[in-house]
Amino acid sequence: MEGLFLSFEGIDGSGKSTQARRLAATLRAEGRDVVLTREPGGSPGAEEIRRLVLEGDPDRWSAETELLLFTAARRDHLERTIRPAIAKGQIVICDRFADSTRIYQGVTRGDLRAKVDALHALIIGEEPRLTFLVDIDPKIGLARAKGRQTAEERFEDMGLEMQARMRSAFLELAKEQAQRFHVIDGGQAEEDVAAAIRATLTSVLDV
Repeated sequence: MEGLFLSFEGIDGSGKSTQARRLAATLRAEGRDVVLTREPGGSPGAEEIRRLVLEGDPDRWSAETELLLFTAARRDHLERTIRPAIAKGQIVICDRFADSTRIYQGVTRGDLRAKVDALHALIIGEEPRLTFLVDIDPKIGLARAKGRQTAEERFEDMGLEMQARMRSAFLELAKEQAQRFHVIDGGQAEEDVAAAIRATLTSVLDV
């Protein structure tokens, strides 16, 4: 059986992590073999890097340094988790992948998109078959994200204006790569968002 690689994207507090978990649970209940993973993270080495980039002062790293750290984490994740699972015929559901780097480091924290894409082509060379962009009002998303009160709030601490810029950039990226992206209204009830995602997966990939 051929494996499948899916990803979820969105601004902080969009509900994408919840929806990734829900889709994984739904597919498992249907008898599918699913690997649910996340970025940054998803492998032991990548999880160590996660702590470096998501905790601490907002100005802890420059955008360029973040780009290198995220790419290193992604390469380890790809080698140790994603590709082996796909080779086994499993469905990989990833909470964030390279699109987040294209937005967070490539657009909102500096004009690094060309460098992000060049490094991705050189080191990663992999894209999800389908990407769900869970779209939500930045005010709602930021309130949700801050309400979690975790140590991983470095990007949330950059404020509402940054969240708004990221949302706009995600929507532009979805238009740019429309063959892969599907925008889901995250302002609906959680159950309705999940139903829309499951229906899209069926209609687009017959899964």
